[in-house]
Amino acid sequence: MKQKLRRLAIATGLLLSAAPAGAQTFAEGDSVLRKIWTETYERSQLQPLAQTLLDSIGPRLTGSPGMQAASDWAVGKYREWGIPARQEQYGTWRSWRRGVTHADLVAPRVRSLEATMLAWSPGTRGAVEGAVVALPESGFSAWLPSVRGKYVLISAPQPTCRPDENLAEFARPQAFERLQQERTAQRAAWARRVQASGLSGVALYRRLEAAGAAGFLTSSWSGGWGVDQIHRAYTESAPMLDVSCEDYGLLARLALNGQGPVLRVQAEAEFLGERPVFNTVAEIRGAELPNEYVLLSAHFDSWDAASGATDNGTGTVTMMEVMRILKTAYPRPRRTILVGHWSGEEQGLDGSEAFRSDHPEIVAGLQALLNQDTGTGRVTRVAMHGLARAGSFFERWLARVPTQITEGIRLDAPGAPRSGGSDYSSFLCTGAPAFELGSLGWGYNPYTWHTNRDTYDKISWDDLRSNTALIAMLAYMAADDPQRIPRDRTPLVNPRTGAPTQWPACEQAERSGR
Repeated sequence: MKQKLRRLAIATGLLLSAAPAGAQTFAEGDSVLRKIWTETYERSQLQPLAQTLLDSIGPRLTGSPGMQAASDWAVGKYREWGIPARQEQYGTWRSWRRGVTHADLVAPRVRSLEATMLAWSPGTRGAVEGAVVALPESGFSAWLPSVRGKYVLISAPQPTCRPDENLAEFARPQAFERLQQERTAQRAAWARRVQASGLSGVALYRRLEAAGAAGFLTSSWSGGWGVDQIHRAYTESAPMLDVSCEDYGLLARLALNGQGPVLRVQAEAEFLGERPVFNTVAEIRGAELPNEYVLLSAHFDSWDAASGATDNGTGTVTMMEVMRILKTAYPRPRRTILVGHWSGEEQGLDGSEAFRSDHPEIVAGLQALLNQDTGTGRVTRVAMHGLARAGSFFERWLARVPTQITEGIRLDAPGAPRSGGSDYSSFLCTGAPAFELGSLGWGYNPYTWHTNRDTYDKISWDDLRSNTALIAMLAYMAADDPQRIPRDRTPLVNPRTGAPTQWPACEQAERSGR
């Protein structure tokens, strides 16, 4: 027991310790780098910023009251630090507010279920009871009238909700293989039920809604313990709920075995009409070259099943903290330092694309964009994305950063452009020097990316402080460097044919709600 407690204490310390790293010496005697280090490790504001944003304000769905509250709070914090900040509208969006959701199995036994209404889902009017049914294997048209007042299972159930690594660790190889085969067969059988309807996607939901379905039950299991990825609804009148892997499997087994599952759902939601959507921008004006820019980039919006902690609350508070530190350590930068907290990233990079379109002068004067959107881990990769001569700048800059921070960082130079990954690609498509800061995973894909478990407790504070120091130092050196980063692009070739091909084209931002 003592051994287990000791291990727990060590693990907790790795996640939560706020102790500053050891003293540093900066060979060049650079006072700004020293000030950045001191401000990062002795006066960090990361935890109070994140606690307010993630616990008190919460998720930041595009166009929602939560997004408005978060932006108002960020603008207020910047002004408190003496940094001018503003909200830049780029369009409108269909605003929606989530209320409480309760889903209870009331027959053949009673059990409260883990279920979350999908974003932009219609709600119920009070508590609505209905039987739970699966799509039929055949005879969809004859079956359709019977769906009135019932909850329809849409997703294929899982044969087990144990993650693969757990099965691989404990099951015999033959048993693990059989489980994989069973999962594949179960998905295929469910796909045949959908195919038998002659419909798919939104068209299927519309037909079932018209027939009077009480609601839709989905399960988008991430492959982790108790974790679902929860996105948006595609219905107009009936609620759409994600049910946890375990509870969804229970409902499916009861329905498929004719054991009469009945569900009671109370789901509150409010549509608020078209509301403005905007980016949140703050600025430390350049003293010598105000029309050249270093742009810190992180999307502010999130999905709303949890708190949007690692996607992208961590990037948001990191960039806020970097700006606070730079205002103290480097208050009169040579070039202008901007931060863009983008809206609409989860809807297709809408906010950053709109900013690029609305500010050609910033794109033309861009020295470097530093984008962080890969969770809570410390930065281990800086991607040049095909900018042929950018790597030498980062080599020089990183050589001046303490080794405790740069250890393990690799430069992907020149690399190749990647479109659509995050907001850097909104600017990279123009040839502007936009760079991606890739991080350690910390279980990002199975556990926190777009999931119901993306909460404050998943943050690695040690890694966030390291990232804060790194980005602040890179921003300072990029702003102060006498040279501009060249925009030469590496030639692209089609890997299948070997023929020359074009760089990704710029997309146009969505300016009105869906």
